Amino acid sequence: MITDSAILDAFFEECDDLLAALTEGLSDMCDGQTDDETVNAVFRAVHSIKGAAGAFSMEELVGFAHKFETVLDALRAGRLAPDTELLRVLQRAGDILSDLVDNARDDVPADRDKVDPVLDDLQGFLGEETAEEAEFTFEALSLDFDGPATGATYVVQFQPGAEFYASGNDPLLILRALRELGPTSVSCDDHLLPDSLAAFDCAAGYLRWTVEVPDQLNDLRIREVFEFVEDLCAFEVHELEPEQVEPVGIPQIADDLGQAETSMVEPEPEAPAVAKAAPAKAEKQERAAKKSGSTLRVDPERVDRLINAVGELIINQSVISQRIEEAGLPSSSDIFSDLDDYKLLAREIQEGVMAIRAQPVKPLFQRMLRIAREAADTTGKDVIITTEGEATEVDKIVVERLADPLTHMIRNAIDHGIESPEKRAETQKPAKGTLTLRASQSSGSIVIQIVDDGAGLNRERIKEIAANKGLINADAPLSEAEIDQLLFAPGFSTASTVTNLSGRGVGMDVVKTAITELGGKIAISSVTGEGTTFSITLPLTLAVMDGMVINVNNQTMVVPIASILETIRPQAADLAKIGPHNDLLRIRGEYVPIVDLAHRLGNGPPNRDLSQRVLLLVHSETVAQCALAVDEIFDQRQVVVKSMIGNYGAIPGVSGATILGDGKIALIVDPEYVTAGANITALQSPHAIEEAAHVRQA
Repeated sequence: MITDSAILDAFFEECDDLLAALTEGLSDMCDGQTDDETVNAVFRAVHSIKGAAGAFSMEELVGFAHKFETVLDALRAGRLAPDTELLRVLQRAGDILSDLVDNARDDVPADRDKVDPVLDDLQGFLGEETAEEAEFTFEALSLDFDGPATGATYVVQFQPGAEFYASGNDPLLILRALRELGPTSVSCDDHLLPDSLAAFDCAAGYLRWTVEVPDQLNDLRIREVFEFVEDLCAFEVHELEPEQVEPVGIPQIADDLGQAETSMVEPEPEAPAVAKAAPAKAEKQERAAKKSGSTLRVDPERVDRLINAVGELIINQSVISQRIEEAGLPSSSDIFSDLDDYKLLAREIQEGVMAIRAQPVKPLFQRMLRIAREAADTTGKDVIITTEGEATEVDKIVVERLADPLTHMIRNAIDHGIESPEKRAETQKPAKGTLTLRASQSSGSIVIQIVDDGAGLNRERIKEIAANKGLINADAPLSEAEIDQLLFAPGFSTASTVTNLSGRGVGMDVVKTAITELGGKIAISSVTGEGTTFSITLPLTLAVMDGMVINVNNQTMVVPIASILETIRPQAADLAKIGPHNDLLRIRGEYVPIVDLAHRLGNGPPNRDLSQRVLLLVHSETVAQCALAVDEIFDQRQVVVKSMIGNYGAIPGVSGATILGDGKIALIVDPEYVTAGANITALQSPHAIEEAAHVRQA
């Protein structure tokens, strides 16, 4: 029975890191990187999970990991070839291992219907001679070294630090694990023990050990013993030269125990065996520094409290700015310089705090790769899955809430988008389909794309199904973009039968709702016979953004800076009209539609005196450029975004709200919604535009 939940939590956190390394290594192997270093990295990840799980008596996890690592051991020993079938089974085994870790975390039994077939596949590569290992238990790790020694002898020198003991580790377990590798010789150095009991610190590490381990082909298994504690103790491993018949003494380690916790002091020059290991030691320490020194685990709740405090700081900054403006102080006053410093400091704090919660999309993409593999296996399709931009960082909350929408979209892309091998052969396409996950940053937003090279959208069938379901009139004149948007209608599905992947009429509408709740937008681009691209645009963070404060019909509102290209005071010669209600702005030889923001949001009739107003040239996913007509621009500032969906539901044209310096509430405009009503059909006729311009000028 586990009583120390903190240790168990640390185990699962370490498992998450090891599973990420495992997934990355298996992906590299599938890409052709089957060198010893990559295979060993994968082996170490599985072995480390097995070893730690054994300490907690997680038998199902240990048994599967043992079979998994046995196959990997045969691969790295050259007894198995890294062919396509083996790599496929190894990837599937990695997925099952992740499931078993989740089962252990949730304390639920494993799904034997999923686990057993993969175990059988792994056993198929091992042959009958290892069949007896099916009843493997953790205690079976002990090895018999009664025969004559044929390998080299290695010397292990280690000193546990305070963190080693604080995390519940025991040096005796390390010594026993080394003993399982063969008959060992152990000596202990206790000269660091204090002379008096009063000076004794029970949290410190005073003892240092030297262990000789004979009959080893290399030091890999020895280093695996320290896999979980290498950052918590000072240790090094080196091989004894054949002529050395006496154990090498412990090199001098600094009496400063804080230094000893993280690194060993450079060995004496006259000790050739220790000096020989120095380069490898330095490389190991560098890897350890990258692994532990650059990472700090923080409770997400603490980060959220810090972000809320930063939000209040930004609001307070706005309040101070408002008070100074109301006081009518001269612009030469030093208070304005101090206020600028305050704004700069607040922005730096905000960016730093957001960076704490930002994380790369790589873990999310790795999860999606598994979803894609399972969907491909279910549908019997051969799909090559690639990723781009895995290092792109985004708010952790955004990453977490993207998992379900991406799952729906990837399954749909494989089930409906990519054709079967037979149909692809008919159109002279490669038998293997391609699915690409791509992430990038653009204009203060993150863009995630799901790209397939399938048949593209069958818009005639989409329109027909929508009409049959009563979503549209059969004779409704719809553009391609409007037909594409029917995919997001509730209850819409192109599947003729219900399967595990699709056909229930639930999916893409859920996707759009989830993306909208994150303050994002989704767009579709499809070419018949060539494939489809779904593009999701999301804010980098959900807490703070840069906005332009405007006046619209005596209402103060905020437009996201990321959507604004420029601001314009139009002249009469820059304005044109098509039809009775469509206004155009001529800018740099092009014409863009003008949308009266007040009228678009339902606040009175449009004001036609556009030459007396300010135009915001914006861009969105649906419109390349559009001009929003507003009455006045007040300021450009950072604003704290407050969601309104929980209290008021989705409000068309409004993506959130914020608190201004004077305490008033300002709504944040949704550029995607307000520009969606722009009539840009006329822009496809240059002759009509020029004729309208001449009429206007006349």
